[in-house]
Amino acid sequence: MILGICNLSIVPVRIVDSDKSEMINQLIYGDIIEILEEKERWVKIKSVFDDYIGWIDNKQYFKIDNNITLDLDQPVYSVDLVEFIENDNNELVTITIGSDISNISLMNHNFDGKSISGKKNRNSIVNTALSFLNAPYLWGGKTPFGIDCSGFTQMVYKMNGYKLFRDAKDQANQGETLSFIEESEAGDLAFFNNDQGDIIHVGIILENNHIIHASGKVRIDRIDHSGIYNNELNKHTHSLRYIKRII
Repeated sequence: MILGICNLSIVPVRIVDSDKSEMINQLIYGDIIEILEEKERWVKIKSVFDDYIGWIDNKQYFKIDNNITLDLDQPVYSVDLVEFIENDNNELVTITIGSDISNISLMNHNFDGKSISGKKNRNSIVNTALSFLNAPYLWGGKTPFGIDCSGFTQMVYKMNGYKLFRDAKDQANQGETLSFIEESEAGDLAFFNNDQGDIIHVGIILENNHIIHASGKVRIDRIDHSGIYNNELNKHTHSLRYIKRII
C-alpha cells in the first residue's frame, strides 16, 4: 500500500483525471490518502478517513515512506478558521479549520496554533458548526471558503471525534433514527429528500427548532415536521425525511 499526505491547504479531488473534470471532494491539509493508480500528471486516490475515491494532481501531495508509522488513532485538528504552518523552508503555508496536524512532522512542518482532539460532546459539535456560519456553498467543498451540506456535517463531526461518510445519502445510513422531531437534540442530523425519495440534503439540529446547514451558504433556518422553512423566501425549501442521532 502506497500512502500520501496532503501538504497544501486545499486540493480539489476530481471525478476523472482532468482539470476540467467536476470537483467531487477536497483534501485539506494533513489528510491521509492511499494511492490507487498513478498516471503522468494524475493520481487516483482513496481517502483513508472515509474511503472516498477520486483523482488529484500528482504535484499536490507528499508521498509517505513505507517505513514510517502514521498516527491515525489520535488525530489533532486545527480549530481557527485560518491558521499557518511553517514548512521546512521556513515558509508559511495557510491551513483551514479542521486540518489534521497530527502527522506534520513527516514533512518537517511546524504548527503552534490552537487544536482539538478526542471525542467531544454535543455543545462542542454545535459550537464547531457555528464556526462555519456564512461559509459559501460549494459542491465538493469542505472549508470555510466553500463547503457543501455533507462536507459541512462531516467536517463538524470529524473535528469532534466522530466519523461520518462523505455523502448525505451514506450519512443517512448511520446512527439511530428518531421517530419524532420533538425527540431531537442539538447536534443530531436531519436528512431531507427530493420528490423521488432520494436523500439530497443534511443539516445539524440546533435548539429551539432551528437547523444549521449549507444551502447557498452555511445558514440557520427554522425546522418543523415538514422540513426547513426559509424566512427570507417565506416557504419550505427542503422536505424532512428523518432525524438521526449519532452520539
